[in-house]
Amino acid sequence: MMGDILPFASRGYFGLLALLLFARGMDFLSTWVATPNLVLEGNPLARKMGWKWGAVVNIALCLTFAFWPLTAVIVITAGLLVAARNFHSAWLMHTMGETAYRDWVLERLSQTPLPLYLGCLLGETALTALPGAALVWWGPEESVAFSIGCGVLAYAGIVLFYTSLSLWRSRRRKVKKEPCIIQDKMNS
Repeated sequence: MMGDILPFASRGYFGLLALLLFARGMDFLSTWVATPNLVLEGNPLARKMGWKWGAVVNIALCLTFAFWPLTAVIVITAGLLVAARNFHSAWLMHTMGETAYRDWVLERLSQTPLPLYLGCLLGETALTALPGAALVWWGPEESVAFSIGCGVLAYAGIVLFYTSLSLWRSRRRKVKKEPCIIQDKMNS
């Protein structure tokens, strides 16, 4: 059943479609609460598409993934975990404002030794990935448990990838700004 392709407009298809739309909707809602202007969006493609095209693409993906139960459960699991992570700090991002929050985080990062930050990031993602890996390792293939495990692993990978990407971009920005400051001091 889980490995089968569901027929369009079947009960199973509509059930998975509803769950996919809910999970992706929660990701959208949590992102909107945290960063309505997408200033803090970690995914550069999502930021470039914006809300309108992002919604269109996500609806198309939901309509497509609902055919495959295993894939749908992976996307649902990862999407709900991403939304939960967003909601964790969304209140702070929202009340501080996107730019002020970004500047505050960058200031904290500049005062934190890079090995400490990377160690904490790896600890967070590895400890998140472990239950997912256990479900994948011991769960029967083509089962809900296996798919949930894959979704947890995907979530851990998403956090590691986009947090690392954000860190890399912020460090590049800092390096680009520093020569300007040095150059300005040399000119004065």
